[in-house]
Amino acid sequence: MARFLSALLLAAAFAGPAAAAGAPAAAACPALLQHTFPRLQDEKPQSLCQYSGRVLLVVNTASFCGFTPQYEGLEKLHARYRERGLVVLGFPSNDFAQEKGSNKEIADFCENTFGVKFPMFGKSAVRGSDANPLFRELAAQTGRAPLWNFYKYLVGRDGKVIGVYSSMTRPEDRDFVQALEQALAAHK
Repeated sequence: MARFLSALLLAAAFAGPAAAAGAPAAAACPALLQHTFPRLQDEKPQSLCQYSGRVLLVVNTASFCGFTPQYEGLEKLHARYRERGLVVLGFPSNDFAQEKGSNKEIADFCENTFGVKFPMFGKSAVRGSDANPLFRELAAQTGRAPLWNFYKYLVGRDGKVIGVYSSMTRPEDRDFVQALEQALAAHK
């Protein structure tokens, strides 16, 4: 947790230069995305504002869960729809005691086992008072915090949550894919 907070403080310190370097201004970035998290692979701060105007699928993940094979389907969705504006965002969490590894171990597992290329962020809490700020806002908007690993929030191009999907909803589920395609077809 201390490393996560340090990365957030570091990101805040560099907010000015990042904005000057062409990052979207806070006013152009939906409130839901006005957060910075450490990237899983190297813990470099990443602003979620870089995904403004895209359809997002925000998922809390874990390496040792019965739903872990969904990584493969999530990566397929990301690859299939990224040119149309989809970004899958993975947030590893040990809230359900199924993600014990370090960020490096998680990154290696995701890449080596499932070929994950979609953006993944450092391990953090996704529910309760320790939840990271993105998941606190997702829960506030929807009234639903993740009930288990691989809980999914579909966020429209405007930064508003379109739908919440349980862990039981597989990435290739027909109704889910239809909702995703409708979100991609909508313009800001």
